[in-house]
Amino acid sequence: MTVALPRPRPARQGPTDFTLPVDRAEIDGIAPIEGTADWLPADRQAAFDAFEALPSESNVLYTTYIDLRSVQLQAARLVNSPRTEPLSAELPDGTDGLIVIDEGDVAGVALSPEAAAAGVEFTAIADLARRDPERVRALLEGGSALPSDDRFAQLTRALWTQGVILHIPAGVRLVRPIIVRWAAGAAGRALLSRTIITLGDGAQAVVLEELVGSATVSPASPTNPDGGQSFLAGTLEVTLGRGAKLEVASLQELPSTTVAFQHRTAVIGEGATLHWALAQLGARLVRSRVDNRLEGDRSSVEQVEIVFGGTDQVFDLTSYTHHIGRDTTGNLLSKGALLDRARSFMKGMIVIDRSAVGTDSFLGEFGMNLSKATRSVAIPSLEIDQPDCRRAAHASSVGPIDEGQLFYLETRGIPPDEARRIIVLGFLEPVVARVPQAEARERLRDLLEQKWDAGIGVGAVAAA
Repeated sequence: MTVALPRPRPARQGPTDFTLPVDRAEIDGIAPIEGTADWLPADRQAAFDAFEALPSESNVLYTTYIDLRSVQLQAARLVNSPRTEPLSAELPDGTDGLIVIDEGDVAGVALSPEAAAAGVEFTAIADLARRDPERVRALLEGGSALPSDDRFAQLTRALWTQGVILHIPAGVRLVRPIIVRWAAGAAGRALLSRTIITLGDGAQAVVLEELVGSATVSPASPTNPDGGQSFLAGTLEVTLGRGAKLEVASLQELPSTTVAFQHRTAVIGEGATLHWALAQLGARLVRSRVDNRLEGDRSSVEQVEIVFGGTDQVFDLTSYTHHIGRDTTGNLLSKGALLDRARSFMKGMIVIDRSAVGTDSFLGEFGMNLSKATRSVAIPSLEIDQPDCRRAAHASSVGPIDEGQLFYLETRGIPPDEARRIIVLGFLEPVVARVPQAEARERLRDLLEQKWDAGIGVGAVAAA
């Protein structure tokens, strides 16, 4: 008679434990990039020093809310030699550019004749380094504007192996979107990447970032219900010149076995305008941080981020908006709707320097819990060193669907489940409406509908 031995209990993992098996030796295994040998290895080493020294959460307001216990990356290995040579791709209708990175490899690049004639640069970082290494050094050395106090931003700076450069010259105005598509999620792979976007004085552009599952994602099985986790860490580093205008929309629909760390930073020049529209739907755990530095007088940023979570997903979202110039404007809004056992942490800080006379800044964080097992935390904060402000305000709330709204729709003959659907999807619509490409907008609406239908199917809302 064969007696089944009990499965060994996994080692207890703390909320700040990060299980990706990386050490300093990984740097030596990264494929060299032509033209960077005299500075990039040292930059990687300095970043890894910071990664080892920094805590997982550096802000004292937020340390009790970080939770990485669902991250199981012991089997993941760094993608250290991706393909970087640009390959031609078919440009979608109504766009000015497309680059596709599939599991780390450049799968295709396309640029419209009009954008190419205007001097727009859109390619992999390694490709530009072969042609203009000093330009790449100026953009990347020292971490650019990446937060020096963030442990995981410094890890990406140390171990990135793939990247994208987009440069819009001064005075060039592109009204059609440029698409940057990252396809990832294959089990056991860890891809760290950087995206650099620069706009010259008076330039204008629209960028659509897509984070999707690749064709090689391994499906779950009865013996491996999670399918094996993967890791995708990426930066999006923006610099806007005087009077420039940039709209960035990001759709994150990664597989449920992916752990995603995102760092977005922006340095906004005089009179420049930046709009963020960020949608978080997929992945097992998302840790997202956005840093906006309003350095130029009369600069402005508008940021809208939504979460629609289900099952046991975790979303850890942080935003920092730093007002430095005079008469700057910030308007930031985060919204999360949660099904099943999902959790979200929305944490924001507005900092107004003494130099930032005439600041107008607002931060709002709102959570909608659609099940009794969900958890949503909202922590908006202000740090003001300049009393002469037009406005400095924050607001937050967390709760279930508003019964008054539900009653109003039901009195108009709308069934309860349909009324809930209308309220929830309307709650998330501000980001959907900001997505620049019509096909992408419709796909996002379809994804939200599918997630709602899946939640209804397991009775998540009915139990609320």
